[in-house]
Amino acid sequence: MEYKFTQPEIGLSLIEGHRIAGYASVFGLRDKGGDTVLPGAYGASLRRMQSRGDKVRMLWQHDPAQPIGIWEEVREDAHGLWVAGCLLSDVARAREAQALLVAGAVDGLSIGYRTLRAEKDQVGGRKLIELDLWEVSLVTFPMQAEARIAQKSASHAADLRAVTARLRAAREAVARI
Repeated sequence: MEYKFTQPEIGLSLIEGHRIAGYASVFGLRDKGGDTVLPGAYGASLRRMQSRGDKVRMLWQHDPAQPIGIWEEVREDAHGLWVAGCLLSDVARAREAQALLVAGAVDGLSIGYRTLRAEKDQVGGRKLIELDLWEVSLVTFPMQAEARIAQKSASHAADLRAVTARLRAAREAVARI
């Protein structure tokens, strides 16, 4: 069964920014803390958020003081928790995050949540059955190695590479003088 949370469409088409998407959590894989998220763990939380008109926040490195974008789609499917959204170009930290993404320095995703139901597993970890999802962050080191950005907008990346190339050329020209 698939559970989907989508932001209201009003105004989203006006948002310009670097688009990103990927799995923030993959089911059945043990993370570095020993937790394994089970299928269905996010469904009730996504339904509650949608009924309240609330949204999953996009943060930088789990810092609530540093929102960097908007998740336009958050859905649970058979593989895990898929997110898609955009970094906001008017936010300085989001522009820095975009540069780090383009360079390949950062590509991790990580979830911020409260555990509602869990069971101990046989190897000292937990099976997470139900989670109250709060946010999905862009991070340097995700707890779950497979939680990565799978897609990023090419147009902004190309623009950034072009600007970088022009700056290098200008620096070289000045150095020759």
